[in-house]
Amino acid sequence: MYLKTISLFNYKNFSEASFEFDTKINCFVGKNGIGKTNVLDAIYHLSYGKSYFNPLALQNIKHGEEFFVIDSEFKKNDRTEQIVCSLKKNQKKILKRNGKQYEKFSDHIGFIPLVLISPADRDLIVEGSETRRKFIDSVISQLDAHYLQELIQYQKILNQRNALLKYFALNHVFENDTLSIYNEQLNGLGHRIFEKRKQFLEDFIPIFNQHHQAITGSEETVQLVYESQLYEKNLLTLLQENINKDRALHYTSVGVHKDDLSFEIDHYPIKKFGSQGQQKSFLIALKLAQFEFVKKQSGVKPILLFDDIFDKLDETRVGKIIDMVNNDIFGQLFISDTHPERTEAIVKLTHQSYKIFNL
Repeated sequence: MYLKTISLFNYKNFSEASFEFDTKINCFVGKNGIGKTNVLDAIYHLSYGKSYFNPLALQNIKHGEEFFVIDSEFKKNDRTEQIVCSLKKNQKKILKRNGKQYEKFSDHIGFIPLVLISPADRDLIVEGSETRRKFIDSVISQLDAHYLQELIQYQKILNQRNALLKYFALNHVFENDTLSIYNEQLNGLGHRIFEKRKQFLEDFIPIFNQHHQAITGSEETVQLVYESQLYEKNLLTLLQENINKDRALHYTSVGVHKDDLSFEIDHYPIKKFGSQGQQKSFLIALKLAQFEFVKKQSGVKPILLFDDIFDKLDETRVGKIIDMVNNDIFGQLFISDTHPERTEAIVKLTHQSYKIFNL
């Protein structure tokens, strides 16, 4: 699978731009702020139906314009697939495959497997638990449409339960029978989500450890630790035990929406005890493990986007990535970098076909 062409209209800083890609390596080079990352984000948009860097959809429309369009052609299983994502102000975003509009964006997730490695990944370390849950969920959802639907359903019921708790507080009433209906639904969905996350991490962690050892030369030990209240008790019991707390807070304080993934180095939080270099190695290993996991499970090499990482890596780490390219581990690669000469020197070492786009 590979991306053949992409055309951007009023997307971020681009009024109009089109690119035709190499099947292996494609590099966007130029000064900071010229739009290199924006092209990568447009490609990400085609896979996930949203921006990686800006969750506010309207802010992806070029300033002063009314809409954006990302038009593309992929080659998958010897078929040409046209994917178009567009947004007009005051309207819903539209995602189409071969001219047919998706009713639900979730139906598209997983059709274009893709992994992005970016300096913004540091949010996985420094931000709250929601960022790390989204990482787990995005990997599983690319491979398991049923899991994604259950996740959406869980969030819907959770919102309804929270609205009910607020209603109780505002009107000074309490109806345990009504609340119990939501508790039962959350319990069933929560249990299945917990089990799938647990199984995913059991499969994923050994792959992550292998990549981390390859990048660092086994210099330190790192851990990914899944933290969930459901290890202690089932969700129904937790909801019943915490009802007074939930009534006081006006929201649901327990459940899989509180799960976290602890990033550790020698059993200490990497956020506090890891150097910048150790954190970079951790995150790159995490994303390369995501790539390998999706490839193994789907049988398709995901498209891999490297955003500005040569600036952040030493020669040893760059060398490890070149080795992986040479061993044909990756499929199509997209790279952004500020130094054209450096980029070309690195990609030449891969002995693969490539294109360089000067922006």
